[in-house]
Amino acid sequence: MLAEDISANPPGSRRVYNCPLIPLNDFGRHWEETRDDALAAFDAVGSSGWYILGTEVASFEERLAAQWGARYAVGVASGLDALEISLKSLGCGPGDRVLTTPLSAFASTLAILKLGAVPVFVDTDEFGLLDLDACRSLLRARPDIRFLLPVHLYGHALDLGKLRALGDECGCGIVEDCAQSIGASHKGAPTGSVGRMAATSFYPTKNLGALGDGGAILTNDEYLARTARVLRDYGQSSKYCHELVGYNSRLDELQAALLRRVFLPRLAGWLAKRRRAAELYVDGLRHPALRVMGAPVDSASCWHLFPVQVDPHRKADFLAWLQSRGVGCGEHYPRALPDQPAMSGVKFESAGLLETARRICASEVSLPIHAYLRDDEIAQVIDACNAWPG
Repeated sequence: MLAEDISANPPGSRRVYNCPLIPLNDFGRHWEETRDDALAAFDAVGSSGWYILGTEVASFEERLAAQWGARYAVGVASGLDALEISLKSLGCGPGDRVLTTPLSAFASTLAILKLGAVPVFVDTDEFGLLDLDACRSLLRARPDIRFLLPVHLYGHALDLGKLRALGDECGCGIVEDCAQSIGASHKGAPTGSVGRMAATSFYPTKNLGALGDGGAILTNDEYLARTARVLRDYGQSSKYCHELVGYNSRLDELQAALLRRVFLPRLAGWLAKRRRAAELYVDGLRHPALRVMGAPVDSASCWHLFPVQVDPHRKADFLAWLQSRGVGCGEHYPRALPDQPAMSGVKFESAGLLETARRICASEVSLPIHAYLRDDEIAQVIDACNAWPG
């Protein structure tokens, strides 16, 4: 695996310090487990002669919605499209203000910008999740903010009770970014169950990843589900009848077949292995210069990532040390979203200095976590961290 392979570079990562021993994601082992079933799914699609918006997509949407606990799922081409189409379905457009997090993959902000809307950034809490108390204060003072896009970062669930109360009190349209949180819950309620719409991604590094790109929208609203389906297919309500100005954003039959037939049935087992790895990390990491960020109380995380924090001035040394000890690692995300070069000349607002988010950006390091980590490899990662001479 090369240092700059896509398999070694999750979305938003500036650089991954790759190694041949314990990578952040092990797609070789993933393929070994799923190869036979994946080839059978490929053959089924090829034999069908139907490659776009056929029975595989419809069947996967039905299965995903049932497993997630939503009434409807709409497959689209990417997680970014899922966010943008969700916001557009709710009526978000040019000039609208969308309250969101400064700590996430760029897609969270890009979806807002592509609609001509204005991101309004609010700081995070110590876990990297949007500070919902700060959101409430801002929304009470700013009735012009009509939309809220929170991110369930690292696989952790936001406080869904607070999020629901916030939506009820302020009347804003909520789109939950669940790209990293499939299988996560708060007090038993799944992420994506509070907002009017939720968006997820099937990028290969995700807990439920495809062999390519893809995404989905979840909702309990029949009208919004129909709107999203029309928007994803050139705005067509029927063949050659273009009701809306839409997109070409369709989850293809092959990826849907792989997700439904091969990967989704394995998801529960994969999540259990991630959670076990996280427990071993939490129990074993003892270096005084490392802070294990952990998960919030009442959040049953799905551990898409396992972040730790280190003094920013010593981070480069820590990353190099892990690499020298055969441990792959990454950074998610080294720049706050309003600090990205693409934001220069773009209209956005920030509520305060975003100090917590920027501190996490400067100090975060991601350790390997995936469904194929063996106990001896987890022990090797822990030993490498604890032995760091820094």
